[in-house]
Amino acid sequence: MALAFTSSSAIHGSLSSSSSYEQPKVSQLGTFQPLERPQLLSSTVLNSWRRSAVKPLNAEPKRNDSIVPSAATIVAPEVGENVEAEDFEKLAKELQNASPLEVMDKALEKFGDDIAIAFSGAEDVALIEYAHLTGRPYRVFSLDTGRLNPETYQLFDTVEKHYGIRIEYMFPDSVEVQALVRTKGLFSFYEDGHQECCRVRKVRPLRRALKGLRAWITGQRKDQSPGTRSEIPIVQVDPSFEGLDGGAGSLVKWNPVANVDGKDIWNFLRAMNVPVNSLHSQGYVSIGCEPCTRPVLPGQHEREGRWWWEDAKAKECGLHKGNIKDESVDGAVQTNGTATIADIFDTKDIVTLSKPGVENLLKLEDRREPWLVVLYAPWCQFCQAMEGSYVELAEKLAGSGVKVGKFRADGDQKAFAQQELQLGSFPTILFFPKHSSKAIKYPSEKRDVDSLLAFVNALR
Repeated sequence: MALAFTSSSAIHGSLSSSSSYEQPKVSQLGTFQPLERPQLLSSTVLNSWRRSAVKPLNAEPKRNDSIVPSAATIVAPEVGENVEAEDFEKLAKELQNASPLEVMDKALEKFGDDIAIAFSGAEDVALIEYAHLTGRPYRVFSLDTGRLNPETYQLFDTVEKHYGIRIEYMFPDSVEVQALVRTKGLFSFYEDGHQECCRVRKVRPLRRALKGLRAWITGQRKDQSPGTRSEIPIVQVDPSFEGLDGGAGSLVKWNPVANVDGKDIWNFLRAMNVPVNSLHSQGYVSIGCEPCTRPVLPGQHEREGRWWWEDAKAKECGLHKGNIKDESVDGAVQTNGTATIADIFDTKDIVTLSKPGVENLLKLEDRREPWLVVLYAPWCQFCQAMEGSYVELAEKLAGSGVKVGKFRADGDQKAFAQQELQLGSFPTILFFPKHSSKAIKYPSEKRDVDSLLAFVNALR
């Protein structure tokens, strides 16, 4: 995500004049009525604006219309006292059933100039729309990694003009990028994982940006990644990054759309006629850097378009690394030390293979029967998503002369599966022909019954 900060216009009137649509009916947004407020500003916000502007770190030339200092500043803004002492876990429970608009209003009211929206150029443009509807001043930032799609940059410009705001962009350190590219090349992440590149281009710029804030607003949703985001709260003390005051607990993270389904976000965007990234119409759902993002096929989860060459469980860039749970020795997701993910593909028509069993398959050059084997991890949402089609396929192939099996390839077996079984990401599907020792890897990400059956019939 490109991290850039932007501020809304200082005067509420300029906010309302920048949009061409009318105030939505209450039925669209719940019982909360955002614009029923006097156009008087709180003393906290007024005091914030009256402070003299401080030239930010990594700042662009100052624009004449800039009235809010950038996120990465060297002077602590004035806010209400004891913000960090609030029980945000209790607040999260109180806001559990609140609408995104109510949550956004609460966040902006509480933190004023010391909070900013993280905008990635994807569907979290909804956050900007919610902020606009509150009638309060707001700031937006984005991380420009230098590897974004042209369509994303075009959206940034369109959003700025639509809302009359300036996005505050954060960029990676040029020396660090230069060292990475010169040492490992432009596309090293395809070979050794995306974490190092994301750390240089996204995480460190984000860290610098957040050091100038006391809170930030993200577009995380629980349905975006069942493996890593299923338990994100509405508001929390950020588990990974530090804010202006430094130290653990110095930054608060707001997730207004945590409980909203993706389809409802899109219904809202269409209803409000909000500008969106043109890549969405080309099959892109989750949008990041150009080399690491691709369209998804019908039936695929949106995160399958991100870092598709890696395991599903690793599909976080580091900006929300606090979402990732620990693993047990065998790879099962843990909660308070107890495994919570049951095994999958559990049917009489699918043979459970042990490591010795798979090794025997690899050794046989003249098998009596061909085998279809899925390499899986029970916590992987993509494996879970294809369980129904794989079980149905096994039922269709029962008695046909093709054996259908499964091999759990996470945990201790992962290294073996990567070296001997062509495991790239979960799930990986292999066909062991009748008269060959070499396994053939299923090359497609279409995992419906007809596609898998066509693969088997072409080879048996």
